[in-house]
Amino acid sequence: MPTYTAPTKDMQFVLHDVLNIAGSDIPGYADLEPDFTSAILEEAGKISAEVLQPLNAVGDTEGCALENGVVRTPQGFKDAFEQVKAGGWPGLDMPEEFGGQNMPYVLNTAVGEMFSAANQAFTMYQGLTHGAASAILAHGSDEQKQTYLPKMVSCDWTGTMNLTEPHCGTDLGLMRTKAEPQDDGSYKLTGQKIFISSGEHDMAENIIHLVLAKIPGGPEGIKGVSLFIVPKFLVKEDGSLGARNGVSCGKIEEKMGIHGNSTCVMNYDGATGYLLGQQHKGMRAMFTMMNEARLAVGMQGLAQAEVAFQNALDYAKDRLQGRDVTGVKNPDGPADPLIVHPDVRRNLMDQKSFTEGARAFTLWGAMLIDQAHRAGDKDADGLISLLTPVIKGFLTDQGYDMTVQAQQVYGGHGYIEEWGMSQFTRDARIAMIYEGANGVQALDLVGRKLAQDGGKHVMAFFDLVKSYIAETKGQDADFDRDFLDPLKAASKDLQAAGMYFMAEGMKNPNNALAGSYDFMHMFGHVCLGYMWARMGKAAREALDGGTGDPEFYATKLATGRYYMARQLPATALHLARIQSGAEPVMALEAANF
Repeated sequence: MPTYTAPTKDMQFVLHDVLNIAGSDIPGYADLEPDFTSAILEEAGKISAEVLQPLNAVGDTEGCALENGVVRTPQGFKDAFEQVKAGGWPGLDMPEEFGGQNMPYVLNTAVGEMFSAANQAFTMYQGLTHGAASAILAHGSDEQKQTYLPKMVSCDWTGTMNLTEPHCGTDLGLMRTKAEPQDDGSYKLTGQKIFISSGEHDMAENIIHLVLAKIPGGPEGIKGVSLFIVPKFLVKEDGSLGARNGVSCGKIEEKMGIHGNSTCVMNYDGATGYLLGQQHKGMRAMFTMMNEARLAVGMQGLAQAEVAFQNALDYAKDRLQGRDVTGVKNPDGPADPLIVHPDVRRNLMDQKSFTEGARAFTLWGAMLIDQAHRAGDKDADGLISLLTPVIKGFLTDQGYDMTVQAQQVYGGHGYIEEWGMSQFTRDARIAMIYEGANGVQALDLVGRKLAQDGGKHVMAFFDLVKSYIAETKGQDADFDRDFLDPLKAASKDLQAAGMYFMAEGMKNPNNALAGSYDFMHMFGHVCLGYMWARMGKAAREALDGGTGDPEFYATKLATGRYYMARQLPATALHLARIQSGAEPVMALEAANF
């Protein structure tokens, strides 16, 4: 059976050696000294490995069951949920006013990676609740915050987001769910929502649904959508639970993966709801939740890649197959371990260089969120807005690919359920789809984010990379050759693609849209290249200074060199595809496919 060990040492390296969080002037970061963050990460790692990971296969094999309108979660989930709640983990970064611990989001992100790697389906219950609570925190009235947030922060009540309907997914302007105004200021919601993660379950006494619906007489399309709080049980003035609301689970979807999470069809039959934010401004309120969710989903891609890699590495060291072509490495055994073979090494290095680079990218993104929210930094807010589709799209695409490569290390055993590797692949697959399919992320990046604020934020990113190269270059010739020169070349490819979009996109928008997916991946590679350059510099300085674990830092440098030499040059391929334009993509008539 698979195992999981939290990568706390690597997280500490990124947080302190690379991002220097304790030295940041972001409010709340001064408290994030290495000993403090280590204590939190070690405890989160312990609960991940000892409580959550053993239930991962249980959730996969048992799944959820709908019985008389109630969803039964897999055996052990409820007890584990109580342990997570007792530790205060759901409210780690939420305001103290509502029972949270008010720690920075960057720390919550590191903990979230561990929980998701250990058990993605389970962690989604609290993850969706966190997103719903964030939306209420940002857009709710004082009364709504006092009514719902204390119970949601503790996860005594959980939360959901209800967007998709049977006939519309991405195009939410087509939705049919109606919200009829009532004399008391509430609304009656009628309609059906599908694909609702954690929509019904037995682990919380109430579930707070955030539901998109249209108020009759409002504007057409997406401009007429509003957001509503619809509790499973109505809440009385004294905070106690009242009557069951007109919302029910009609079905649990049978899915490829994340079986331990209840993905529900939700029926709203005149359910009482309360407007969250302004009328017809529902998408603005929902995107508070969506953007947080997209960053968390990108982290899920990393998390599944990490746990799959750990198990593939153990297998490669243990499984005896063939002999090393340069000489026997295991003379006392009938064969050498898999890890001696260059192609297995390539496979494992692909995984290792991705997961470590992606971890740094994700934590840097979380730090930008803290900088935007805690320090009111609009430039940081603009930069993370630009990077959000890259984090979500690139990390989930690559994360899924890495779980497949981890499976491959096992050969035929990777295809057998007994070994547990297929679950990582199946669970990772959804991350490429939900919270906005990755093709939509690419369109958002090229169609909206590049031009946002007159292109200010993408230019700021290029300046960031350029400045880093200029400040670092010339200190070490080997480092320049191995890290900075590849990063410079990749950044130039990315800028060339942006220039192509500017020149050709105006003539024919399809020239830009046909290249959007390649651009998202190109951007992702440059971001990981930038993070590897920063990690390489930190590792080199630690080695030069004689501090810490020299083997760890030497390994970090070797892994970084691999990424820069073997992965980062993919930007040239993506650029060639982009510059081929829309003609090869659009050449066939629909009837000729």
